Amino acid sequence: MKEITYVVDNPMGVHARPAALLAQLCVGLKSAVRLECNGKTAAGNNVLEILALGAKKGDTLHVTAEGDDEEAAIAQVNELLHGEFAEKEAPEVLKIAFFGTKDYDRVFFSELAKEKGPGTYNSEIKYFTTRLTPETAPLAKGYDAVCIFVNDEAPRQVVETLAEGGVKLILLRCAGFNNVDLQAAKECGIKVARVPAYSPYAVAEHAMAIMQEANRRLGRAYNKVRDNNFALSGLLGVDLHNKVCGVMGTGKIGQCFARIAKGYGMTVIGWDAFPNKKLEEEGLLTYVTEDELLEKADLISLHMPLIMGEGGTYHKIDKDAIAKMKDDVMLVNSARGPLIDTEALIAALKDGKFHAVALDVYEGEDANVYTDRSDERLHSSITARLTMFPNLVLTSHQAFFTREALQAIAVVTMENARNFNEGNDLGNAEVKAK
Repeated sequence: MKEITYVVDNPMGVHARPAALLAQLCVGLKSAVRLECNGKTAAGNNVLEILALGAKKGDTLHVTAEGDDEEAAIAQVNELLHGEFAEKEAPEVLKIAFFGTKDYDRVFFSELAKEKGPGTYNSEIKYFTTRLTPETAPLAKGYDAVCIFVNDEAPRQVVETLAEGGVKLILLRCAGFNNVDLQAAKECGIKVARVPAYSPYAVAEHAMAIMQEANRRLGRAYNKVRDNNFALSGLLGVDLHNKVCGVMGTGKIGQCFARIAKGYGMTVIGWDAFPNKKLEEEGLLTYVTEDELLEKADLISLHMPLIMGEGGTYHKIDKDAIAKMKDDVMLVNSARGPLIDTEALIAALKDGKFHAVALDVYEGEDANVYTDRSDERLHSSITARLTMFPNLVLTSHQAFFTREALQAIAVVTMENARNFNEGNDLGNAEVKAK
């Protein structure tokens, strides 16, 4: 175990921004980092626990790191404590209109934005529960920025309304940006910043979890037992061991999924518009053509961004792609719904093409995402059509939904806001029209 002590010299104590940066640093460390101050302790990877220490100027932090990388970990923590924990000048307060607010958003964002002054995020957030749409865009008038999520709408009409109201920044608290008209934003002088990566493990782990639920019919099994029915009929699954896993899109999430599949004893093949040869060199996967992956894989997992237009990924899995797949193939999508042509998928499910399908996202989900519609009849909705298949598992765009991911989303989003407000480069968080 390695340890250091640090005497807080910032007049504001250990406030939200340094606490957030410390938590994000510790999430990526193998060692367990703990902080102690005035008889209270906190996990280094939990921003809320760090803030709960209430460390003031003059207080002493006792920091320990224990694990495989403890020496490097304590060095990185020490560098951060003597860097970002120092007092800094503050620009004007950035006013942010936050759309599609849920209770869990407030938990982290409110803590990070509650302080004003040197070294803080220096932002003022107004929370709106409504989604950003052409009808609600005027609510952002007088704000410097809007903060939106995957099911908010920012086509040209909305972007132009935002610009007319004085908005200069669109903060995406997600990795995808297909819901923003980037060309319109460029023309209106609005910058767009996203969260390039938050927790790839969260998404990849959820993808495998729902894939196994579909494969082994776990939902159905659970309901049968609740009905005092212990028969195994309708619950037959397949081993993943020695099967072929096809990963379409080998960015951070795709790589995490590939490692999970490798752990199951699967042979992993990959397709990507921009192959990462290092993954082949380390033996994680073998790159093949798109057609070869579709033809050889027993399980196909989608991890591509949604790119519209010619040569894009919209309806990458269509009628023709499905026809190339093996019979009894397994398919999982935790990326973006429109990667799969829903009508083609339903037709193939009716024909018995798939052994299992697991969807955390699906085409036409926007009206459902994060909304309680339990008192409404399904009628002929897309969810009603998909959930009628016993070999299909559907979840509500929740793959990202872990404490680590929510913390990372809040921290990176507020870092983007701060960088914009202070005139700093937004780096790889900025997305621009081509």
